[in-house]
Amino acid sequence: MRIGLLTDGGYPYATGESRLWCDRLVRGLPQHEFDLFALSRSAHQEDRGWVRLPHHVSRVRTAPLWTPEDGTLRGSGEPRLLARLVTGGGVSYGRRDRKRFAAHVRALATAICATEDTGTDPADDGGLFTEGFYGLAELARERGGLHLALRSEATVRILEAASRARGAGRTVQSATVVDHLAFAAELERVLRPLSLDWYEPESLGAVDLCHAASGGAAAIPGLLAKRFFGVPLLVTEHGVQLRAHYLAAPDASFGAPVRALLATFHTLLAAEVYRQAALVTAGNTHVRRWQQRCGADPARQRTVYPGMAAERFSAVGEDDDAGGPDTLVWVGRIEPAKDLIALLHAFAEVRRAEPDARLRIFGAPADGDEATTYLAHCRALAAQLFPDEATGAHTEGVSPVTFEEIGGPEVPDLAEAYAAGGVIVLSSVVEGFPISLVESMFCGRATVSTDVGAVVEVIGGTGLVVPPRNPRALADACIALLRDPERRARLGAAARARALELFTVEQNLAAFRGIYLELISHAPVRREADAVDADGEPLLFAAPAEARLLGPWTQPQPAAVGARAPSWAAAGTEPEGEPEGERVGEASLSRHPEHAGQRERSSWPEPEPEPEPVAAGRPGRSPQPGPERASRSEPEATRRAGPTPEPVCVCATACGPGDGDA
Repeated sequence: MRIGLLTDGGYPYATGESRLWCDRLVRGLPQHEFDLFALSRSAHQEDRGWVRLPHHVSRVRTAPLWTPEDGTLRGSGEPRLLARLVTGGGVSYGRRDRKRFAAHVRALATAICATEDTGTDPADDGGLFTEGFYGLAELARERGGLHLALRSEATVRILEAASRARGAGRTVQSATVVDHLAFAAELERVLRPLSLDWYEPESLGAVDLCHAASGGAAAIPGLLAKRFFGVPLLVTEHGVQLRAHYLAAPDASFGAPVRALLATFHTLLAAEVYRQAALVTAGNTHVRRWQQRCGADPARQRTVYPGMAAERFSAVGEDDDAGGPDTLVWVGRIEPAKDLIALLHAFAEVRRAEPDARLRIFGAPADGDEATTYLAHCRALAAQLFPDEATGAHTEGVSPVTFEEIGGPEVPDLAEAYAAGGVIVLSSVVEGFPISLVESMFCGRATVSTDVGAVVEVIGGTGLVVPPRNPRALADACIALLRDPERRARLGAAARARALELFTVEQNLAAFRGIYLELISHAPVRREADAVDADGEPLLFAAPAEARLLGPWTQPQPAAVGARAPSWAAAGTEPEGEPEGERVGEASLSRHPEHAGQRERSSWPEPEPEPEPVAAGRPGRSPQPGPERASRSEPEATRRAGPTPEPVCVCATACGPGDGDA
C-alpha cells in the first residue's frame, strides 16, 4: 500500500512535534511504501536538516508555512512552483478569474464572520465555508497566484464588508483596518497549502491513503486529495489543534477581533476535516472529547494511544530507589503551565510532616524569555522556603530542593532520573497526554498527579490524583505514599503492568497496521481501467487489498510434484503472448500502474535505529525534482524468490475416447 504521510512542522525534519512518533510509524510498517508531504514552520527548522529516512520512503515533498524576507514562497518540486504561487511570476487573473476569486473569498468571509455569537453550530454550517474553501483550492490549482491575491486590497475590502454585515458578532464588528490586514495575512498563511503543486495524478493522486499526522494545516492537502482524486483520509491527533490555538490566543499580539476571526476559522476548518475523514484517531479520550465538540462523528472515531519505547526504562526495577524512598521527583520542561510554585508550597507541608524528605526537580526551561524568568522565580522561592541546612557550625549547608539537568554524572539519562526517588510528582495546571507519567509507570514508580488533561485516563487507578492548584491536597497525597512503602510498591507494580499493556510502540503499530488495511478494503479501486461497472463507477474490491502488500501471500507457489519445467525456462526466455504479471504464483503487483515505478529492493525491509539529525543542507534524501522512484523490470516478490516456474497441466497417462483430464 502506498501511504501519503502529511506532517506540519515535524517529520522528516530533525526538530518539531510528532517527529519521533512519525519515524516509529514509518520504520515499524516496512511492508508499506510512504510518500512524505511535509510543511515546515521556520527557517531554523529547515536549516537543521532531516532525519535519516528508511529506504521504503520513496518520495519527500516539502513546503514552508513561514514567509521569507523577500515575501515569496519556496518549496521542493517542479521549477514551475514559484510561477504558480506568485502572481507576479508570470500569472495574472483575468476578469473572470477575479470574479471567481471575489465570490469564493466572500463566501469564506461570510462563513467566518457570521458564526461568532450567533448560536450557530460550526459543525453543521459547512455550506459557505466549503464553497469558499474548495473554490479557492480549484482556482489555485488552475491559475495559481493565490498567495498575493489573499493579501490584496480586494481581500481586505471583502473582509471589512463581511464584518459589517448583519449577523456578525460584536467583537468582529469592532475590527479596524489594521485588524483586517492582520487577519488577511494570517488567513493567507493558513491557506498556503491550497497553492502547492502537490495535487497532481502522479503526486497525491497516486497514493492509496492520506494519513495526516495532525489536524489543521497538515490535513488540508488530504482534504484536496480526497476532493480531486477520491483518496481516503485518515487523521491522527495527539493534541487538538483548535485547543492549542485557544491556549495560545491570549499570548498573541493580535487584537480581540483578529483572535475571534482566527478562532472561528480554525473551528470551521476542524469541522470540515472531521467531516471528510474516513477515520479520526485520537491519542487519548481527552482529545477524543474535544474532537466531538468540534464536529467529529463518534462512529468514525477511535482511540489509539501513542507508543513509547519501553526498553529505555527496562533497566529500572520497581524496587530500585537510587535516591532513597523519601525522595520526590519531578521531571519535565519548566514553564508556568507546570505550576512548580504550587509544588514548592506543597513540599513545604511535606517537610513539616517528614523532615527527611527531599525534592529533586529534573528539567530545563522551555524556549522563551517567560520560561527563563519562571525558572529564576522558582529558584528564588525554593531558596526562601528551604534555606540551606547544615549539620554543624563548620559544615556546608545543603538544600532539600535541587534543580538539576539530565545528562550530568549523577543522572546520565532519563531512566536514572525516575530511579532517583520513590514517588513521581506531576503538578501541572494544563496538560495533554502526560508523557512523564507514562515514563514513570514504565519504571514502576508510584505517582501523585493533578487531575488535568488525560491524567486520569493514563493513570487508571495506579496512582493518586488530586485537584490542580491545591498545594495542600498535593502534600497530603505525597505524605501518604512516603509513609506507606507497601502501598507505594503495589501501585508501582500495577502502573508498570498498565503501561506495558497500553502504551508501547508495538500496540501502536499493530493498531495502525489494522486501520490501514481496514480503510483500503472499503475504498474503491481508482486507477484500474477495467475495474468499473457498466455505468463507469469504480467497483469495490475489484483487486484484493493483499495484492498491494508484500508478504507471504504474494510469494511464488511451487510447481506441482512431477511437473516438467517448460522448455523456455532453461533458455531464460518467455513465451510470446503471455501478459506480464498473470503467471501462476507470481505477485500481481505489475498489474497496478501505481506500483510500476517502485524502487528496486534486494531484501525485506528491516527497521532502522532511531533517527539522527543530518547536517543542514545535506538531508537524508535529496528533495530535488526528477524521477522519484526507479523503475523496475519485474515484480517485487519475483526478485526475492527467484524465477517463477511455469504452471504445467498434469493429465492422465493415456487419453482416449471417454478418458477425461485428471
